[in-house]
Amino acid sequence: MSQEYHVTSLVVHAAPAEVSQVEAKIRSLDGADIHAVTYEGKFVITLEGKTQKSILDNVEAINAFEGVLNSSLVYHQVEPIAE
Repeated sequence: MSQEYHVTSLVVHAAPAEVSQVEAKIRSLDGADIHAVTYEGKFVITLEGKTQKSILDNVEAINAFEGVLNSSLVYHQVEPIAE
């Protein structure tokens, strides 16, 4: 079975009053990095993982966080990892 590397970028919009809580929850996810955040509640994040399922699980988790209004997928790339 070949191994893969997945990277996805998202824009997440959270309620302004919930920015700190949403930021802490995103930072707690494996493979999640926050690259920018505004006081108005906009986040630019990347998710990295070994499978598409791991990426989708994190996207679903983010969407379920209290205070998250929506998220938009910007980019997704899959690269095979040489064995």
